[in-house]
Amino acid sequence: MNRFDRRIASGGEAVVQYLDAEFRVVRPGAFVRCAVTGQPIPLDELRYWSVDLQEAYASPAAVMERLKDRRRPA
Repeated sequence: MNRFDRRIASGGEAVVQYLDAEFRVVRPGAFVRCAVTGQPIPLDELRYWSVDLQEAYASPAAVMERLKDRRRPA
């Protein structure tokens, strides 16, 4: 989704496909959830995500937390 897309949000949680420089809304909604904190992120405020993991993040700190988790040995 880019800033010129206008979508009517249903108010619920959206299903999103995360792409390299943008995202595509698969099922309309008002927000997605941060994969680290569980915090709802309004679609118009979504700035951080992982294409590889197909996850959204609420902040740069949440991104760093996820990266730390992935580097830990199992």
